[in-house]
Amino acid sequence: MARRILDSPWPYFALAGVLLLVAVATQFEVRMPTRSEAPASALAELKQRDDLNVIYLLIDTLRADRLSAYGYERETSPIMDAVAKHGIIFENTVAQSSWTKTSMASMWTGTHPIRNGILRFNHVLPEEATLPAELFKQAGYRTVGLWRNGWVEPNFGFAQGFDLYVRPIAGAERARISRGSPGGSPLTGTDEDMVVSAVDFLNQVGEEKFFLYMHFMDIHQYVYDDVSSIFGTSYSDAYDQSIHWTDRLVGGLLETLREQDLLKRTLIVIASDHGEAFREHNSEGHARNLYQEVTHVPFIVIPPFILEEGIRVKPTVSNLDVWPTILDLVGLPELPGADGRSLVPLVLEAANGAPASEDTVRPVFAQLAKGWGQPQSNERSMVSVTHGDKRLMRYLEDGTESRLFDRKSDRAEQNDLAEQQDIPEELETLLAEYAELRDDVPWGVAPKEVELDELRLNHLRALGYVIKP
Repeated sequence: MARRILDSPWPYFALAGVLLLVAVATQFEVRMPTRSEAPASALAELKQRDDLNVIYLLIDTLRADRLSAYGYERETSPIMDAVAKHGIIFENTVAQSSWTKTSMASMWTGTHPIRNGILRFNHVLPEEATLPAELFKQAGYRTVGLWRNGWVEPNFGFAQGFDLYVRPIAGAERARISRGSPGGSPLTGTDEDMVVSAVDFLNQVGEEKFFLYMHFMDIHQYVYDDVSSIFGTSYSDAYDQSIHWTDRLVGGLLETLREQDLLKRTLIVIASDHGEAFREHNSEGHARNLYQEVTHVPFIVIPPFILEEGIRVKPTVSNLDVWPTILDLVGLPELPGADGRSLVPLVLEAANGAPASEDTVRPVFAQLAKGWGQPQSNERSMVSVTHGDKRLMRYLEDGTESRLFDRKSDRAEQNDLAEQQDIPEELETLLAEYAELRDDVPWGVAPKEVELDELRLNHLRALGYVIKP
């Protein structure tokens, strides 16, 4: 066992009670001999398979530009970068909010926030909504969800379709440093506990088809161990170090799949609900605005084979498109009432080196209800529309505080053009059309509301959010 720790270029797991052993190497080499090489055309054949598993890795608070695969100069994520190199990377994915519950409700249902109405701390997805886990379950998959963020707990309607939907129990941990995000407190346990639970599930699942959802939280809480303490002492450094730690956990999961010969029949998705700000626009954290640092998120698909040439999709897409794309790839029904759509045509265009056709490029919207944690708030919403090289943000209800950015020359959104030039009429029209969607409820029922007890409120406050009584 000790010899293998020294020799293996991959992190790996040894279940001893609940302790997860992760290799301490800082340089990784990808070795996945259980997967064969295939051309991009093989993606269209996945829906014909009846043995395909899906693992959905939702890495909370992960901004795309802090991954090496998206151009970051630090090697924060060598494992995810290495597998993404022979997979599919969507370079410009916009989250539908900078707050978890709104973002996840939109991602799971493929609907705009203004339509599904999940905008406040006490809103609940109605049973009438159809979530991907329900479609997997109907297709004969075992469905398991492991989560550590209280905003996606069963109380808010996110457990629909899962055979098992649980928060992993905190177990024995190695010593680590937990800086905590600005204003937050450490949660009990770490993502190590969740990966141990996932490995335990993989050891038991046998030949059954499964859909496994894992919601990582250590980056949200700035958790890392001594091995990942390699970048510095600022909050931004701690954030990068937590990405490095999470990357090693993902590597351990992948190694388990390789050992069990599951990689060749498992589609893996890496996504995020929102990013994190480090005073790029005079604020820290998230759930405060809709600038690119909190809405530009990764979206990576790792097929059950090694693509001969990795695919990078450049046009701007949306988290609304994540599940329509995955369901299309595996041949399951569409999400009812979804605004998102499959990106498979864009993927194939990119693989062939063809420019994106006009019918595959659309405007992308995001929304954040200001005062979402205040019971008496009037639900005034900041919205954004991203279309082509332009991005417009403003308050939806009264049209105030417009901010306009040229994404081609000002990717960091530091030069507000709204006071220097007229807002393009096309963007004005798009926001007006978005506002009209408010009355188009996708399931015929408005969101329900739930009363949160003090225990739940305190757990959510531990995430760093201010929720007023």
